[in-house]
Amino acid sequence: MDFIAIGDTTVDEFIRLEEARINCDSNNENCTISMKWGDKIPYEFSVLVPGVGNAANAAVAAARLGLSSGFISNVGKDRFGEQVLAAFAQEGVDASYVTVNEGIPTNHHYVLWYGPERTILIRHEAYPYVLPEGFAPPKWIYLSSAGERSEAFHGELAVWLRAHPETKLAFQPGTFQMSMGKEKLASLYGATELVACNKEEAERILELGETDIKELLVGMRALGPKIALITDGPNGAYAYDGEAMLKVPMYPDPKPPLDRTGAGDASTSTVVVALALGKPLSEALRWGPVNSMSVVQEIGAQKGLLSREAIEKYLEDAPPEYKVSAF
Repeated sequence: MDFIAIGDTTVDEFIRLEEARINCDSNNENCTISMKWGDKIPYEFSVLVPGVGNAANAAVAAARLGLSSGFISNVGKDRFGEQVLAAFAQEGVDASYVTVNEGIPTNHHYVLWYGPERTILIRHEAYPYVLPEGFAPPKWIYLSSAGERSEAFHGELAVWLRAHPETKLAFQPGTFQMSMGKEKLASLYGATELVACNKEEAERILELGETDIKELLVGMRALGPKIALITDGPNGAYAYDGEAMLKVPMYPDPKPPLDRTGAGDASTSTVVVALALGKPLSEALRWGPVNSMSVVQEIGAQKGLLSREAIEKYLEDAPPEYKVSAF
């Protein structure tokens, strides 16, 4: 297997709001959404998207880009679990390592969607986290968001990785993994090939306030990974491998974004897939924002994920200013 993703999966239920008020600070940041308390709030429509989540999105991205892709996760023995497994089968993602749990429901998140942005109500069920017996080492493991009962699993995975140096780890920390703190995850960071997060997450992981991107890249790599990858919204993405600091801008949107859910997953996982395909870091960086651009044109984190041929065509047609540069 080329690529195995590990993490929670969910069904996302998108609720398109008609009315809401957005309040931001003077820099148009730190925004909140508000609605009338105790009122009936109209919405335009809802859409259920099964088989999503950081790691699940990465597994689907890898499959569409031509890698043999599998997924280690959990679902409940319910109709949502059946929909999740069907979605992976349709995408060609090997779900044989997905455990179906009696008595624990499938994760179900609610996405309050207003304009191009969204606020997600999340709940991670208390699943058991284990590496499957007889797990054959893949070329890459992609680890991302998992629930609170996964703490011991991270240490077990670090031990497994040291025993299987032929497997490279890409780590995209989720909310709980960030809350564990860098000390508890020190052994895992030390076994990581590439760590990826956005700028605000890097500041949280490193326990810093507003910090320059160069300092964040150095700090994230100092945790142990060989490559640090940090995205910064409209400012683009940055990477540092201990030798060169590289920057790539956003790929220009063909039209205003419809929904930004999964944009970061698409960019990060596509960089990892490009590395798995043997591309150098500078070229892999160019791949990521193309898939991110496509994903935000659709509802949900996976519908807009591209094939390898489509990404190569976008790169061929890219404007001259879309290039990787040192900074």
